[in-house]
Amino acid sequence: MSILVTGATGTIGSLIVQRLADAGADVRALVRKQGKASLPAGVAEVVGDMTDVPSMRAALSSVRTLFLLNAVTPDEVTQALIALNLAREAGVERVVYLSVIHADKYTNVPHFTGKHTVERMIESLDIPATILRPAYFMQNERMVQQVIQEHGVYPMPIGSAGIAMVDARDIADIAVAELLRRDRADTALPRVTLDLVGPDALTGASVAKIWGAALGREVAYGGDDLAAFEGQMATFGPGWLAYDMRLMMGGIQKFGMHGAEGSIDRLQTILGRPLRTYADFVSEATASA
Repeated sequence: MSILVTGATGTIGSLIVQRLADAGADVRALVRKQGKASLPAGVAEVVGDMTDVPSMRAALSSVRTLFLLNAVTPDEVTQALIALNLAREAGVERVVYLSVIHADKYTNVPHFTGKHTVERMIESLDIPATILRPAYFMQNERMVQQVIQEHGVYPMPIGSAGIAMVDARDIADIAVAELLRRDRADTALPRVTLDLVGPDALTGASVAKIWGAALGREVAYGGDDLAAFEGQMATFGPGWLAYDMRLMMGGIQKFGMHGAEGSIDRLQTILGRPLRTYADFVSEATASA
């Protein structure tokens, strides 16, 4: 019996596949096109699409444990619910689902509410699962690193409520720990929910200061203008996604992103080491630029 990883070629999924392979697990990686992905030795490529029911039925055959990650798309909820229903049909009782922090609070943000819908299915049907709720990924900052370095401005309108950005590598390590814990258990384990956060509550001003220290010159915070942010995002992708991101940033400005009490200690116990800091991430990013 194997572990099926969806989203296997993305930022998080590729890290998980590699770490599971390193741990000697029997891993299947779900991909859309045969032969396009570079997978670690010993990892089986499974071609499928989460809206293609026959291909998902085939992908889930002989699977013991499922890592469910699906991209932010207009049909994200459909994809996730189909995958979970088919997993139940196949007798899969070990699931790790990548949701998002505060999915129940950012109720006007499409992809947050979509993930909350999936969480509700897991909870209402009592599916044995770990629900991972990550905050904003540090690695997303790679998209704006050139702007920061060339113009001396941090452009993400994250405001001042505080956002505990988390390193994607920490997300992957915790996901792998949970996948292996469930996969190796004698029976299905009770449902668990984990807020995945970094150790620091960051603001626009504090992030700009961290980048400035790493670059050795002043970096300013670009401010909280959500309309300008949406307009900029729309030049790089579809309008629906730019608006979704605008709504998310509005939620960050209003609520922030903070883990439940005790989250940091709980995560560091799982990892067996400290969580990576944003300052460390920026140091690495600038050193490799």
